[in-house]
Amino acid sequence: MAGRAAMLVNVGTVLMTVLTLASFVEGFGVNWGNIASHPLNPDIVVRMLKENKINKVKLFDADSWTMNALAGSGMEVMVGIPNNLLETLADDYGNAKDWVKENITTYMRKDGVNIKYVAVGNEPFLSAYNGSYLKTTFPALKNIHRALKEAGHTDVMKATIPQNAEVYQSANDKPSEGDFRSDVKQTMLDIVKFFHDNDLPFTVNIYPFLSLYLNKHFPVEYAFFDGNGQTIPDNGKNYDNVFDANYDTLVYALNKAGIKDMKIIVGEVGWPTDGHKYATPKLAEKFYAGLMKRLAKDVGTPLRPEKLEVYLFGLLDEDMKSILPGPFERHWGIFRYDGTPKFMLDFTGQGRKIVPVAAKGVQYLDKQWCVVNKDTINLDEVGPDLDYACYHGDCTSMLYGSTCSNLDKIQNISYAFNMFFQIQGQDVRACDFRGSAMITKNNASVGSCLFPIQIVSGSNDFRISFVFGRFVVAGLILLGLVTAI
Repeated sequence: MAGRAAMLVNVGTVLMTVLTLASFVEGFGVNWGNIASHPLNPDIVVRMLKENKINKVKLFDADSWTMNALAGSGMEVMVGIPNNLLETLADDYGNAKDWVKENITTYMRKDGVNIKYVAVGNEPFLSAYNGSYLKTTFPALKNIHRALKEAGHTDVMKATIPQNAEVYQSANDKPSEGDFRSDVKQTMLDIVKFFHDNDLPFTVNIYPFLSLYLNKHFPVEYAFFDGNGQTIPDNGKNYDNVFDANYDTLVYALNKAGIKDMKIIVGEVGWPTDGHKYATPKLAEKFYAGLMKRLAKDVGTPLRPEKLEVYLFGLLDEDMKSILPGPFERHWGIFRYDGTPKFMLDFTGQGRKIVPVAAKGVQYLDKQWCVVNKDTINLDEVGPDLDYACYHGDCTSMLYGSTCSNLDKIQNISYAFNMFFQIQGQDVRACDFRGSAMITKNNASVGSCLFPIQIVSGSNDFRISFVFGRFVVAGLILLGLVTAI
């Protein structure tokens, strides 16, 4: 989640409007992920959430640092269970009982954490997983639900499974043809029956951006909420945006399963700001403005004209996320890695040109950058070092159509070197590259391409050893992240 200079809203020149709690859209929260080399201090994040009147968060684990920061805040929390724990929780009820005791019951105290949901896995039935979690997800859900019930928690919280919208489909792209994907259908039917019998919600992640990204013929305006694109009629309902169509496809799939009234939560919906030609702050601002207006009006969808419960994705950029789905994966944040807002967004849904409140109290590393040493670099031999820097750093902003795609060769290499240097906490050994790099106090940013300075963080989880070898990073080359020098 790297930032950029000119594209960022200049917070100092924008009039900040003081908003009252009553004016904010109800029913929305944000996803708070931490797959970052330098995560923001959770206390700073919680303070930022409060100042933006965001009262609901969805987590992807039960990290104690984060949970303790949320204690006493009153915020509604969805606690996540990572996919790699599903097998353990499915195999032995005792493991599920222990997990609930350590990660839920621990925080169920006065001035504790207001846990409302427990998310069992995250998109476990993605086709990309090739069925890896198909046999363990439902048993894990049942064990977690049982453990929550035995601990006396089910009166205040419910278990759920955040699914990607890929688990259902439509043969003709119309919602009325919606049904669960054939390879997971029986399992999904078993799960939704269990949800229904135990009054649990269905959680789904919907991404209009991905519809645009994956299909070059997809009508651009249909990804937004302005009503400027095509309208698709279906069974007496009209759909002028893909979000509504996707949501109601799920409603039809549930109806075909004999379930008419199940609560649906949108676990993730958002728009990235870099890593693709359609991933820009301008389009993200457009998307969120339309979404927040819709949420403020409580209009729901054509089949479910009611208040929606939605979690925006995401809160902060995460520079260590996998880029296999696409280079934009590291740029979903409404805020940069340091808590700086990227674009205007009115959380009241009134469409005012205001920016979210930035994080306060953030400390940065020294104002220094790692750049190419023009006196020593050999452009014929720097390729492996560039590969190494991009593989262990973050070069996603260098892609075609992205913020830093117009750099020259030297600037490209400097950008890669600096990203690696910053991710490694400005360790002097991370700015060597066999003598091709040097540390400078001069800001290396180029136009709208920001060469960031990392923040001071309590996490060192992503530090690596300094071994510079000659190898090929095939995945990055295929994605076009590494340019032959």
